Amino acid sequence: MRAPDTARRTADRLSLGSAILARRLGERFAARCRRWRRGDLSGIKAALGPLLLLALAAGALYVVAGIVRARPWLMWLLTGAWCLAAWRAAKPTVEASQTAPDDAPASPAENTAAEVYDATLTWVWQMVGDRQGVHLRDLLANAQQADLFEGLDVAALRAHLEEWGIPVRKRVRVRGLGVTLGIHRDDLPAPSQPLPDEGGPGEPTGRLHAA
Repeated sequence: MRAPDTARRTADRLSLGSAILARRLGERFAARCRRWRRGDLSGIKAALGPLLLLALAAGALYVVAGIVRARPWLMWLLTGAWCLAAWRAAKPTVEASQTAPDDAPASPAENTAAEVYDATLTWVWQMVGDRQGVHLRDLLANAQQADLFEGLDVAALRAHLEEWGIPVRKRVRVRGLGVTLGIHRDDLPAPSQPLPDEGGPGEPTGRLHAA
């Protein structure tokens, strides 16, 4: 019975990781399109940048498809690379479920990668508020005030955020706080759920420890 269970867990992890990877790629491409859109123009002129980016992406895919058709063995290499990336992408969720106490009540929100991602993204948006972005040092300080991310430093927090597809810039200007490592609002995808009205910016949720 162990072999089927292992195969099922492996398939579940690859499936979860593939979903996370696909969402990350889609959100990064959407964020890039938003950056390429001209805010000082309107109509079709404003959309020329995203249309050009879409054409470049389609052209790149066409070239890759042609190379793979000419050399079919590359499909195995690409499949292996995707599976490896998917396996790694699902690692935080798998580790969180393995370290949970056996007698702890089941909580889909804590054990689901999508829910953890949404909670993290909502928290970052709360910290950004109406500013251009938020510095990682302020994110970390805010979390540690709520007894989260204890023992982490800014570098470790950056690694966690980038694992979840949240880009970090080396230089982000925040009004009144200067310029340093942080997250710019233009790089953030919109949260899948509305931001809560209560609490205001800067209050992390209890689910963030799983990220």
